[in-house]
Amino acid sequence: EKFNLLQSAMASSERVFALLDQPIAVQEPVHPVSLAKPVSGEVRFERVWFRYSDTGPWVLRDVSFTASPGRTVALVGHTGAGKTTIVNLLLRFYDPTRGRILVDGVDIRDLSTSDLRSLIGFVQQDLFLFVGDIMHNLTLDAPITPEAARRAATRVGAARFVERLPDGYAHRLGERGRSLSVGERQLLSFARALALDPTILVLDEATSSVDAQAEGQIQHAIAELMEGRTSIVVAHRLSTILHADEILVLQHGEIRERGSHRDLLALGGLYQRLYQLQLRGQEERKIA
Repeated sequence: EKFNLLQSAMASSERVFALLDQPIAVQEPVHPVSLAKPVSGEVRFERVWFRYSDTGPWVLRDVSFTASPGRTVALVGHTGAGKTTIVNLLLRFYDPTRGRILVDGVDIRDLSTSDLRSLIGFVQQDLFLFVGDIMHNLTLDAPITPEAARRAATRVGAARFVERLPDGYAHRLGERGRSLSVGERQLLSFARALALDPTILVLDEATSSVDAQAEGQIQHAIAELMEGRTSIVVAHRLSTILHADEILVLQHGEIRERGSHRDLLALGGLYQRLYQLQLRGQEERKIA
């Protein structure tokens, strides 16, 4: 039994050291630039191409769009269309193969990654909550006062269930917050992002795992989170982005259609087909 345990530990250590030995692909600028204050948060993709290796297939092809302050740009398309890759490039997990990405007119490769990421509130599809109390999970040791964290929780509707817990914000969570429902965990992720007061908000399919009953509350929280911010939303459920200022429809790494929900439906193209497929699926689930 001990030998098997040692073998398992050695295999795990090999994976850990293999990860640590990976060369750093994204280099920090030698002389980082600072954005002019106040930062407005305009995001612009200029003819961005990307692939993961020099000989691999193109994941993004000639992608260009602008997300202006106070407006929402939604990214939709089938799995593998390139939606999450756009988010990964904005957060500078990778650099574009061609083209450039600008924030307030400055190439993000000229910004330090810490400065860039401090501007962005990122809510992922797969939220991770740590072992510890709720207040720690809201602040994550960032310079956020408890009062600011509580205000953020109240604005997105998380305070209602937190204050019902025996210890409130001091209530300890198990790993991944397993004592909370999916909807409650998602509201905490929105409160965490809002407490940081980001200039740019990125939602990566943040409602895809939430049931229909909780979706109304989640939508209210998202509206509160987006107010006055540059918002980029990767959407699985088209019902969540009907009021986006611009919807980009991606297919095979290219923007095939763009416009408002109403304009794209009138166009009768790819977006309309995606929308009809989702409506049909919802109707079939109701009948079942």
